[in-house]
Amino acid sequence: MLKSARRGLLGGLLVAAGAMLAAGAYRAPAAAEPEVSPQSVVEALEGTYGVHPGQRRNHTKGTCALGEFVGEREGARYSRSALFSGRAVPVVARFSLAGGDPNASDAEKSPRGLGLEFRLPGDHLQHMTMLNTPTFFAAMPKTFLDKILALKPDPATGKPDPKKLAAFAAMDRDSAGQAKFLAERNPPPSYASTAYYGIHTFKFIGRDDATTLVRWRFVPQDGDLALTDAELASRPANFLERALLERTARGPARWDMMVTIGRPGDAEDDPTVAWPPDRKDVKVGTLAITSAMPQAHAACEPINYDPLVMADGIAPTSDPVLLFRSPSYALSFVKRIQGQ
Repeated sequence: MLKSARRGLLGGLLVAAGAMLAAGAYRAPAAAEPEVSPQSVVEALEGTYGVHPGQRRNHTKGTCALGEFVGEREGARYSRSALFSGRAVPVVARFSLAGGDPNASDAEKSPRGLGLEFRLPGDHLQHMTMLNTPTFFAAMPKTFLDKILALKPDPATGKPDPKKLAAFAAMDRDSAGQAKFLAERNPPPSYASTAYYGIHTFKFIGRDDATTLVRWRFVPQDGDLALTDAELASRPANFLERALLERTARGPARWDMMVTIGRPGDAEDDPTVAWPPDRKDVKVGTLAITSAMPQAHAACEPINYDPLVMADGIAPTSDPVLLFRSPSYALSFVKRIQGQ
């Protein structure tokens, strides 16, 4: 059944992505034209990290996992999504390391990612694509493009030019929050021992069509942990996948899905701005990851974890970065499936 769903999903995504790109369905915000397009961002990723045929352009290094999600009544108070029916929903997950280098070291002080595909009744899908940082570094697609370009290695050193990185940091103040978080906190010892944040603001739609602005995060029951400096220095380059495989072999790794309820005036379209800490938090469900495996030929490998794949009851806001991700992912997906 899983293989059948996977094949159907793969074909559907390829057709939809190709049609959207061919039709020019995406239009960049006026403020971002003409210098930012999905193609320019994908080309920048390729220029910085190289082209690795058949692989993702960003978050290239990853690990597949399977599990289930069980929602709670508290979630159903705000959203009519089938996620919060109280019944177990199958999940195909992908844990990943930020960046386009498939050989990057897991000891890097870079974000970890978690993509979730919830397979709802009636062949409906809900995607959630998250990072283990509370905020993002870009409020507009142009900022994302600028950072990728600044990270391009200098041919003479094989490393990013410090002057270009400093210039980016000076010009793009949006990036300060995420950079501070990463600088002050070492990476986690396992994908299973870090919290993951939706970054963007979303809309929960209730049965009465009432809309609630929310931000979600998944909090690990194993604890939100960080390596010491000594532990980080001694870790091999590929410890994250092994740690996850070993953890799930002992039993399910679980996260509580927490939703923060927004108030009027809270940032709705800027993922670089954190909401005030006094906002109401509610637990709306539990994610259990029951098994993990290398991504080659596994269930998560062909999935395009587009955050705008949403089922009834959850909707996007007008966040420019959120809306830009979908066509960028589609272009990367088409290239990847074609073996480019």
